[in-house]
Amino acid sequence: MSYSPVQRESESTGLAGQGTRALAAATLILLVTAGMWVLEGIDYVANGRLDQYGIHPHDVGDLPDIFTAPFLHVGFGHLMANTVPFVILGFLAAVRGIARFLAASLVIIVVGGLGVWFTSSALTLGSSILIFGFFGYLIGRGLFERRLLDIVIAVAVVAVYGTMLVGVLPSDPTISWQGHLFGLIGGVLGAWMLRRSRTA
Repeated sequence: MSYSPVQRESESTGLAGQGTRALAAATLILLVTAGMWVLEGIDYVANGRLDQYGIHPHDVGDLPDIFTAPFLHVGFGHLMANTVPFVILGFLAAVRGIARFLAASLVIIVVGGLGVWFTSSALTLGSSILIFGFFGYLIGRGLFERRLLDIVIAVAVVAVYGTMLVGVLPSDPTISWQGHLFGLIGGVLGAWMLRRSRTA
């Protein structure tokens, strides 16, 4: 099989573009993760004072904290438990495009945060809102866009992290199932809102 210079250039550009997107996605996710660890270090030194920026349900003056709560944690154990799924699911969500990822993350934070604010009765914080949101976003992307790569990623995510769905049930009073449930809903909604046309 022969290749024209135009074909070779197109393939090279495509691979370079994919590599650039992957590098940008990895850099962004690692920077956010590092930021969460720095915040938890500050919170530890400050005797947990940053926890006040979690979501206090039904407090109108506390609504802006829906934007800070997903990046704060109740101790290093909480943060360690969330770090690996945040990095993996976040990278997979971001690798197809940073702009769409940021838009989806905003939808997840708003839907997840408001869901907690309306339905919970306890202070809530932690990146689980985003983790469940990324999970829902990846599944929704496979369903709504129906592109081979998105479907493969969705199937792989379900195979590896499908047991996460148990977390949307109200089983443990120390875990915010509302954050999990509404984060998941926000991710699916974000995938639907940001879906691409399949006519290209």
